[in-house]
Amino acid sequence: MCAPGTTLNAMTSDRREAQVVVLGGGSWGTTVASICARRGPTVQWVRSAETAEDINTNHRNSAYLGEEVELPETLRATNDFAEAAHCADVIVMGVPSHGFRGVLVELSRELRPWVPVVSLVKGLEQGTNMRMSQIVEEVLPGHPAGILAGPNIAKEVAEGYAAAAVLAMPDRNLASNLASMFRTKRFRTYTTDDVVGVEIAGALKNVYAIAVGMGYAMSIGENTRAMVMTRAVREMSKLGEAIGGQRDTFSGLAGMGDLIVTCTSKRSRNRHVGEELGSGKPIAEVLAGMTQVAEGVKAASVIMEFAEKYGINMPIAREVDAVVNHGSTVEQAYQGLMAEKPGHEVDGTRF
Repeated sequence: MCAPGTTLNAMTSDRREAQVVVLGGGSWGTTVASICARRGPTVQWVRSAETAEDINTNHRNSAYLGEEVELPETLRATNDFAEAAHCADVIVMGVPSHGFRGVLVELSRELRPWVPVVSLVKGLEQGTNMRMSQIVEEVLPGHPAGILAGPNIAKEVAEGYAAAAVLAMPDRNLASNLASMFRTKRFRTYTTDDVVGVEIAGALKNVYAIAVGMGYAMSIGENTRAMVMTRAVREMSKLGEAIGGQRDTFSGLAGMGDLIVTCTSKRSRNRHVGEELGSGKPIAEVLAGMTQVAEGVKAASVIMEFAEKYGINMPIAREVDAVVNHGSTVEQAYQGLMAEKPGHEVDGTRF
């Protein structure tokens, strides 16, 4: 299935093309794998033998992308983890935040040194509050770690609608070399070296999408939605900068761009969580009815710990955390926001 052994330099040489290995069989992991497969040799590791067979034989991932989305014939899938790991010149992590560390630990037994690791996860690890790149640095020291993020609803990208993302890696030259693997005529990939900012933006926007979803359930107006989303951009920027991100990142694809689509798309898992909470369902029932992970649920409590650590008032995140983790209602959440006295738009600390 693969011929391991390519170094980073081979990405720009005349030797064989670098092998991308995508770990994870969900909708976004499969979509990114299909993008990479159009650019060069790509292997996707999935847990299910049935899913691997579906991808290899039918060129579908019916469980997550439906029957309509046809995958490239060049994309090969396996449920043999060691086989996939041995292939890798680039690793793409498409597993949820709660399983991220475990997969990396398993990967550490199989992976060659210095192979770059690109995360697709827009979340934070509960318990440690670590970003995914920090976990990579801890479990796989010496492996460059970054993230691919942006306003990307998986099904739309898989169906061929034009979209864009930003690839953040600590080294600009490496980001530039890797970015070509994630580009097609309809999928534009930009680059940055602000790994911290992109990761924090990705985690925060999911929390705010839950807030906007609650509003949809309450039939709030378009003006109200715009107000919440705009103040969310400012809220995420303040925390992101405090942690070490760059301000411009939060007005870019990973920040405002991803926030807009996650808050407004009917395909958004986190918006769906907010709407279901707004209909009166408890969070346990909402999650039990979902087949995919809504990272904003797990991120809410972590974000509030960051807010306390850095001394930042984050009213929107606070109200989402109260509903998700502390038994508050969506009505109380919006009442809490409107009770905040507005101040200076940029320098103020309130909603």
